[in-house]
Amino acid sequence: MFNVSTQKLLSWKKKQLLIGGDVQSLNFLLDSVGGLSNKKLNLIKFKSEQNIKLKVNLEYLEILWDKHISSSIPIQHLCGLAFWRDLRLEVSNKVLIPRPETELIIDIALETFKDRYERITFVDLGTGSGAISIALALKNPQWFGIATDIDKNAIEIASRNYANCPNNSNLKFICGHWWEPLKNFEGEIDLAISNPPYIPRETYEKLPTEVKKYEPKTALLGGESGLDHIQEIVKKAPIFLREKGFLILENHFNQGDKVKNIFLENGFTLVKVLQDFSGIGRFTIGRYK
Repeated sequence: MFNVSTQKLLSWKKKQLLIGGDVQSLNFLLDSVGGLSNKKLNLIKFKSEQNIKLKVNLEYLEILWDKHISSSIPIQHLCGLAFWRDLRLEVSNKVLIPRPETELIIDIALETFKDRYERITFVDLGTGSGAISIALALKNPQWFGIATDIDKNAIEIASRNYANCPNNSNLKFICGHWWEPLKNFEGEIDLAISNPPYIPRETYEKLPTEVKKYEPKTALLGGESGLDHIQEIVKKAPIFLREKGFLILENHFNQGDKVKNIFLENGFTLVKVLQDFSGIGRFTIGRYK
């Protein structure tokens, strides 16, 4: 551990922000690498005489911050982790950094099955870091989950993330393209959930450098219209879902009506487009018959 005076730390923090970047990212660095939580960071402002203990020295933190500013490398990649809901997840440039706006998809799933007490079989298609599948599995130990991803590296990262969780016995990871690895579960899935690539090509080309250069293209680009993967998932869903099974997808901010129609065209009922915390139609949910 490294002892740093409160005054020195606050001066150092001010200096880094003058170089560039935002305070949330710098706080994330101090928390994830330095071991200084946001709660403690807020408290030291009122205890100026206190010495602070850090896991690493300020020089090392400054090196990471300089890389973040100069190269636009996401701070999560430099730290090797991301916080999502109550999870601490390993991430790299092999998986999409889980976004806060996606967190609501867990609440939608829980609300949909709040009155179901029997064992539920769910799948997370394109699991990436494992955020969605792990959150559901830990919240519902009686559920059984299968998470798929076409990228072997993503499956390895998601598996490690789950292995670091307590009571990890109700979720398995399989490498493969969308529904392909689930042929033994045809007609047995109660809930399918996915945050697929849905960004249209024109929009993808205009993404910020830190996203376009460092996050996997396969996790972002959804074809010319952004709907290629969504159409494939919805079209094949009836093969795998039980009767009255649910499908929940995240979609782009302006795709809600189009995705709703895709659901309806493939035999789904009770189709709804649900808003995120910003009032954007971010999620589409439907029941198969």
